[in-house]
Amino acid sequence: MGKFKDLRVWNDSMDLATQVYEVTQDISFAKDFAFINQIRRAAVSIASNIAEGDERGTNREAVHFFNIAKGSSAEVITQLNIAFRVGYIDEARLLKLENLAEKVRAPLKNLIQSRGGSNPFTLIIWLLISLIRPI
Repeated sequence: MGKFKDLRVWNDSMDLATQVYEVTQDISFAKDFAFINQIRRAAVSIASNIAEGDERGTNREAVHFFNIAKGSSAEVITQLNIAFRVGYIDEARLLKLENLAEKVRAPLKNLIQSRGGSNPFTLIIWLLISLIRPI
């Protein structure tokens, strides 16, 4: 814990956020400020939640933030597909960015499992604890 800059998934999520910023600077996005804001916030959320989760004191808290990051990666994938469907990006750019987002999402599942997020017994214990002491 606490070495999020050394995590490959964090570095890949930083690359994804940077590329999302670059693609949304394109003229095709120019007037859709709400969409630009939403996809950028989702991309930034991935790296931010990985960092925050890794800095947390317990695996329970870390898994919570890693799950948020995983959800944000799915959000970015969805928004990239919307951008493609409305003509903001072409198929080649969609595939490139979608692959990068998947490169982030898949290792997050492994990171969650390695921190105890997939053990059903652990999940039940965390649920009971969270009822007593919320995150």
